[in-house]
Amino acid sequence: MGGALSGCLFARHALLPQGWRRDVLLEWDAAGDLTRVQADTAPSPGVEVAQYVLPGMVNLHSHAFQRALGGMTEIAGEATGNAPDSFWTWRELMYRFARHITPEQMQTIAAQLFAECLRHGYTSVCEFHYLQRDGAGALYARPAETAERVLAAARLSGIGMTMLPVLYSHAGFGEQPLKAEQARFRTDAQDVLRIIEALAPQRGGQVEVGFAPHSLRAASVAQIREVAQALPADRPIHIHIAEQQGEVRQCVDYSGRRPVQYLYDHADVDARWCLVHATHVQPDEVALMAASGAVAGLSPTTEANLGDGLFPLAEFIAAGGSFGVGSDSHVSQSPVEELRWLEYGQRLQRQQRNVAATPDERRVGDFLWQAALRGGAQAAGRKLGALAPGCRADLLVLDEAHVNLGGVAIGDVLGSFLFCGNDNLVRDVLCGGQWQVRGGRHVAQDAIATAYKRTLAQLRAL
Repeated sequence: MGGALSGCLFARHALLPQGWRRDVLLEWDAAGDLTRVQADTAPSPGVEVAQYVLPGMVNLHSHAFQRALGGMTEIAGEATGNAPDSFWTWRELMYRFARHITPEQMQTIAAQLFAECLRHGYTSVCEFHYLQRDGAGALYARPAETAERVLAAARLSGIGMTMLPVLYSHAGFGEQPLKAEQARFRTDAQDVLRIIEALAPQRGGQVEVGFAPHSLRAASVAQIREVAQALPADRPIHIHIAEQQGEVRQCVDYSGRRPVQYLYDHADVDARWCLVHATHVQPDEVALMAASGAVAGLSPTTEANLGDGLFPLAEFIAAGGSFGVGSDSHVSQSPVEELRWLEYGQRLQRQQRNVAATPDERRVGDFLWQAALRGGAQAAGRKLGALAPGCRADLLVLDEAHVNLGGVAIGDVLGSFLFCGNDNLVRDVLCGGQWQVRGGRHVAQDAIATAYKRTLAQLRAL
């Protein structure tokens, strides 16, 4: 940080860590870091002026390849006959689709996804990456081939990336052998460490590399410890946990403990951990998570699409827990929709309004955006999530001309942004000091979309 000035923007209203401030000058250097954030100032001649500026959101949970599956699993009974559809039946359809994707196609799918995420307000993504092998289950000549392809897509789109190579060794608790349809996912501890090592040269301002044991059913606690102990202490660790009631029952049958209890019994869970979903947790587990400083990684649109259930958000907030949001299977690419449905799910369950708030922040939109920023930045393991010197220059300019923002008091901007209508109010997006979206369009939108359509036609013809 501290290099020569690369760019600047004057915001009539900007959302800083301490809340909305007026007349804010933002400057960033050639490395893409904010160097100056000064409120109550005046614009210099020639400096671009924006009315409403927000820090860009972190997407803390993504399986990029699943973007190409969108809309293909919404047929009742396709995998079950007359039995009810569930997460487990959706998973079988996903397995069948995943085995056909080539590394080149994976890059094209990821680029489309990341461009969409940027247009809707995500400026960084945590990629929970588990398609490591070819369709027959063989390693590529370069073990990090597919992870490198996803990182190439991130560079093409301009989005920031935390790459999380996945440890995936077993089909169920008790180290059950993988099924044939899971062969593409297979990694052991040494495989993951080799991939992490291969990706090390790409770490920098826009890229971090962490680690993700897929779940307690797919990775043993001994394996998780082996990789976690070999990983530098500041790298993020993400894990799926307690997403499904069936998973909880399996864990209890195997260990006598529920998944979060079992994880905390056997791992040193702290603030570098992100517990993804954690949908089915009891009060003692909520307290464990909050006290450890781990982030709850929530994906409300995917959790709804798969029929998972609802995380106990109000109880977690009351316990001082940290949370963020991600688009997971990418049935939505919008942080607005994730945060809206995070709140709406709680309202439906509790039959009350305005759940996500605290005595210190009663505006639900402001609380959700700021809390998800903090949790997402923590989960990403990067200096993100705030308009403050030293953080990445990741910001959103809202469309001040849109009717939903017409005459809105500054305290109601985020309430309108999150809870009014379905239009995308994100006009411009700066990511790592580079403008990637202008006037609602990604700078490479047409080329990326053309390649994606071609790939989608190939995959859906199989």
